[in-house]
Amino acid sequence: MGHNPRSIPRPLVRTNQWFILLSVVATWITGQSWILLIPLICGLLGLLFHYNPIMKWAKVFLKRPMNEYIPEDRDQQQFNQVIAVSCLTIGYISYLLHWNIVAIIFTAMVGLAAFIAILGFCIGCFIRFQWQQYLYRRKTGTKG
Repeated sequence: MGHNPRSIPRPLVRTNQWFILLSVVATWITGQSWILLIPLICGLLGLLFHYNPIMKWAKVFLKRPMNEYIPEDRDQQQFNQVIAVSCLTIGYISYLLHWNIVAIIFTAMVGLAAFIAILGFCIGCFIRFQWQQYLYRRKTGTKG
């Protein structure tokens, strides 16, 4: 049984979530908005080139074969990463423009989403499911 290329081992996803959360907290504590560029750039690399340096680094620490870990759906994780990258981008640009309230709102959203995902509830999964349900209902003409 080989590793499913359509999935990502949960420890790699969790590492990415922790990295986003800790980057947001570090930005708030230090006031250094450039810290957001690290998860932002890593997320963009993952979306554009399917190479997330955080996950590649974390992969070194996996002790078991990839297929022995709980899998996370790659498409869902890509969707989640789009949301995270969007929030990090808006947060970072807002800090640069000194729109601190907007910056805090968007970094809080991505940090909170990462933290809630670490605890076991995926907000991005919920949003994607609701969107897919909406599209299905629209396509079939069914109501709610």
